[in-house]
Amino acid sequence: MDIFNKFKEGGPLGRYQGVAEGYFIFPNLEGELSSRMMFQGKEVICWSVNNYLGLGNHPTVRAVDAEAAKEWGLAYPMGSRMMSGNTDKHYELEAQLAEFVRKESAYLVNFGYQGIMSAVDSLLGRHDVVVYDSECHACIVDGVRMHAGKRFAFQHNDVDSLEKNLQRATALVEKSGGGILVISEGVFGMQGDQGKLREIVALKEKYQFRFMVDDAHGFGVLGETGAGAGEHQGIQDDIDVYFATFAKSMAGIGAFLAGDKDVIDFLKYNMRSQIFAKSLPMPMVIGGLKRLEMLRTQPEHREKLWENVNALQSGLRERGMDIGSTNSCVTPVYMHGNVSEAANLVHDLRENHRIFCSMVIYPVVPKGVILLRLIPTASHTMADIEETLTAFEAITDKLKSGEYKRQIPVLSID
Repeated sequence: MDIFNKFKEGGPLGRYQGVAEGYFIFPNLEGELSSRMMFQGKEVICWSVNNYLGLGNHPTVRAVDAEAAKEWGLAYPMGSRMMSGNTDKHYELEAQLAEFVRKESAYLVNFGYQGIMSAVDSLLGRHDVVVYDSECHACIVDGVRMHAGKRFAFQHNDVDSLEKNLQRATALVEKSGGGILVISEGVFGMQGDQGKLREIVALKEKYQFRFMVDDAHGFGVLGETGAGAGEHQGIQDDIDVYFATFAKSMAGIGAFLAGDKDVIDFLKYNMRSQIFAKSLPMPMVIGGLKRLEMLRTQPEHREKLWENVNALQSGLRERGMDIGSTNSCVTPVYMHGNVSEAANLVHDLRENHRIFCSMVIYPVVPKGVILLRLIPTASHTMADIEETLTAFEAITDKLKSGEYKRQIPVLSID
């Protein structure tokens, strides 16, 4: 068989390519990064950008980014950190990040996805066992898939399931001489619920394991200082490997790992994705320093974000919407219908109500479930929220009455 034959099938999402690309999949949002952007030539209220604190288009941030690009260009430093791409600014950002998340040391990585995937691969030897939440992000799953040893997934946020898998893992490492790594997330980015970090840490009294947390959606927005889900739940010191990305609250490119110095030193010398990759460009590093400074010293951005989060989520609940068990900024709205109904509903939202949010359908969620995910930011206004709540009332009524089922499908694949 020709290895390329499968390309004709397109895969689970690729089969929608001919009818969905450019509108439902790979859409173009244009104009200034804001709560209102342009889509298909029309202004829409945008709920699909992870710019939590509104720093992505903040004038101070833009000025620093522009000045750094002017002074250094986008090429410097050239080469990998290990060989020729290291600078004092990289060290400075790492030191400040470590201090902020209350860890001994930190290490910059170029991208969140690539970074944590490579970290998981580096931390695990063939005799080790990894136990991870079944709803962990794809980057963690891909890292775990690279592991040559045993791996167990526990049911999402189910501590009993975790303990059963820890018992299985413990029995294995007692024979192999390996160790156990448990992985969860600070905030699960699709449904918005926080990982049960406090309950997981409590199991350290019974089982010997190390704990890694992906806090991409918690860093900068949760906790008294914004240091993340671990701070929010009071167990930051018990997280052995802390990971966060700049792509959410810091509205930039890059990510970091933090922990004890010996752990971070090991990762620096063993993460293939960084050893063999060009260093993070200087404008990204200098821009990261400014973003972190604003995150630490200007709590008003976080306060505005949570004002918007609370207004949106309470408004949706008051109108009978199912937003699941979210206890973070991520705001899912669960509905029921097939793919054609989902497409007609989202088309109505965008064309008639000027609301742009992400549509999640099978195979990402079970058949019959429509998930609309909204990401509130500090840039949104109360007017944005009120218009959105009104629109969601209207589309819910149409969905329940069967109107979207009777319409000619704008996306006809089920």
